Amino acid sequence: MKNGNLRDDGVDLLDFQSAVSHCLIRHRSVLDIVSKLQEAGARLNRSVLKAATTCGCVSIVARKPQIPPDITLEELRQFMPTHIEGQLCETCRETIGDEMGSLLFFLAALCSSANLNIHDIMSKEQRKLHALGVFLGS
Repeated sequence: MKNGNLRDDGVDLLDFQSAVSHCLIRHRSVLDIVSKLQEAGARLNRSVLKAATTCGCVSIVARKPQIPPDITLEELRQFMPTHIEGQLCETCRETIGDEMGSLLFFLAALCSSANLNIHDIMSKEQRKLHALGVFLGS
């Protein structure tokens, strides 16, 4: 377990960040990284929407949730929809996964550029999740 960051699947966040940093040559400037990060986010959004509009493997059905007035905060989860109906086909699943990978790549690049540790950032966020639980998402 290298640096204590090895995940069950063998992915080490610091190794990933280091590999990304090593690959960056032309897009080493923070200006390039931030614009590429934003572009990757837009491509991810587009691929999710195309799964519904072009492929049709899923539908996006958005409506106001019907929330009973006397439920607990824990029960609220079952009344908050994802607005996605259906399952992603293999092609859309792969495309969306690839776009998520690009987003992670440029996020790791930004961490390196700003001299931040991606593992520390994720660990801090996980501690928030454990401490705040359902309140964090508000």
